[in-house]
Amino acid sequence: MTRLANWQLFALCVLVWGTTWHAITYQVGAGVPPELGVALRFGLAGAVVLGWCAWRGIGLRFNARAHALFLLQGVFMYSLSYICVYHAERHVASGLVAIGYSASPLINGLAARALWGVRFTRRFIAGGVLGLLGVALIFAPQLGTAVTDAEADAVALGALFTVGSVLLSSVGSLAASRNRSQGLPMWPALGYGMFYSALCSAAVLLLGVGLSGAALPALPATPSWWLALVYLSLAGSVLTFAAYLTLQDRIGPGPSSAIGVAAPVLAIAVSIGFEGYRPGVLTGVGVALAVLGNVWMLRR
Repeated sequence: MTRLANWQLFALCVLVWGTTWHAITYQVGAGVPPELGVALRFGLAGAVVLGWCAWRGIGLRFNARAHALFLLQGVFMYSLSYICVYHAERHVASGLVAIGYSASPLINGLAARALWGVRFTRRFIAGGVLGLLGVALIFAPQLGTAVTDAEADAVALGALFTVGSVLLSSVGSLAASRNRSQGLPMWPALGYGMFYSALCSAAVLLLGVGLSGAALPALPATPSWWLALVYLSLAGSVLTFAAYLTLQDRIGPGPSSAIGVAAPVLAIAVSIGFEGYRPGVLTGVGVALAVLGNVWMLRR
């Protein structure tokens, strides 16, 4: 990753993450709990990263404090945030969930300001508010066109899970940035973070099974579910998070969050082409405002 230019890292993340939103639909549509898909996804990804570190001779021994920081990064950046993403896509189109992530730069910027005193301009706030208005306009038509109360509840639940995923992901992104600033190496942090996220997701799954009294879910026999798992684990997790964290290390968490603006535009196009999603005029205006607000906010 260190040999790639910033624009190449950016393009890689946009192209892959722009399609992973649709890939997730093959996992949530198979009747399998999202927590199981997330646990297996990041369990496989973490094993690949840690195995690669061992093969390259990268040290994997760290003290308890370092592992606590890896745990913090993994639980928020990979586990809880993606559990919310998977649940959100059970109720609304994957492209809409992706567009919700256009609020990431504003949230990351405000959090960095509160925690570390990072400065931002009035234009940054204005662009962020414009982006949030766009996100609100995107989900509004879904509620307005709902025929039954159940459909309206589903859209509202999808929007709620989307908000939760964005907030949790921002916590993880800031934790990852802080880990790098404290000298923790990127690859071990990535591998251990994903490993801990798999354990956390499995724990959430077992907790849900215990509270509901249901039986443990069986692994699906659907080929598309397993193909999506491999793609999400290797391309959508190992490759893209390595590229994203490298870019974040170079230019900071705020500017690197611009990936969350470009990737959703591709995700919307994929939803239209493969999921039969047909956005209305108001939704189109919302997408335009979300993109415009974030471009304005992140422009140097």
